[in-house]
Amino acid sequence: MKGVTHQSESEHFSPYRADGKLYGFVCIVTGGAQAIGKSIVLELAAHGAAVIYACSDIGLENYKEVVDEVHAQFPNTKVIGYPYGLKEEDTLTLIDDVLNAWGRLDVWVTSSGLLGPPSITSTTPADLYKTFEANSMAPFFALKYGPPAMAKTTAKGNYLNAAPKDVAYGSIIVVSSVASTYGGCWGPAFTMSSHAALGVVRAGVAVLKGTNVRINAISPGQIDVGVSLQGMDMRGLNSQLPPADLQSDKVRQQTIGLERAGNTKEVARVAGFLASGFSSYITGANLVVDGGASVMNPLAVPI
Repeated sequence: MKGVTHQSESEHFSPYRADGKLYGFVCIVTGGAQAIGKSIVLELAAHGAAVIYACSDIGLENYKEVVDEVHAQFPNTKVIGYPYGLKEEDTLTLIDDVLNAWGRLDVWVTSSGLLGPPSITSTTPADLYKTFEANSMAPFFALKYGPPAMAKTTAKGNYLNAAPKDVAYGSIIVVSSVASTYGGCWGPAFTMSSHAALGVVRAGVAVLKGTNVRINAISPGQIDVGVSLQGMDMRGLNSQLPPADLQSDKVRQQTIGLERAGNTKEVARVAGFLASGFSSYITGANLVVDGGASVMNPLAVPI
């Protein structure tokens, strides 16, 4: 029986390319106007991506910073601010626009997370629906509708950083949270919807058999996303992750192996790895980016 043709079998694909391990790639990043999404857009651009759709429903004016920053540092990468409401019809329109413009899709990152309220008493059914929509429906849409678009091959286009695509391949990357594997990180809605997001990834491995499309999760721990505990909306309807100052410096030193909060660039670098051929035999994985906190015993006292 004929096997799947792998990325490495294409002369146009190599993670060791001097012009970038993602050279020629067309990418979608949902949550592209949030802190982690912005860093992921910059990371993909740094590695030669040709086109990045930075998708969000919070207003195109929020894209200006990341568009200007990418243009200044990586002028050959085109960033498109795209209004996207995490609905099925929006997803189908997005894919049509991408394929009509570029003829290919290579990477889909879902980074449109939502915390939700911190307690069960303050969580309404509507709040729960919103967190599931942001945290698990976005990965579902990527899994359901992304692979057929990623199967498209194309000749080299007439745009900057263009490259041929003669082999079907793709990478779906779900940015979730350590709440995808245990509770107590914030409120129940966050934990429940993050578990569902990881469920999409694990279900996706069998779904994607024979497509040469991979799906993986990134689960950040305590990441500084520029939100303060004192200044945030405590209903969690405007934040992706809990504020880094939820723990004091002393507590971080005791409970995190690296004794500090992470930053958004450290999450983005993992997304860059999963988008590239360096992770070509990784699918269904959950890469935890938490400085070792999840494997620390909080009762242990360093000697």
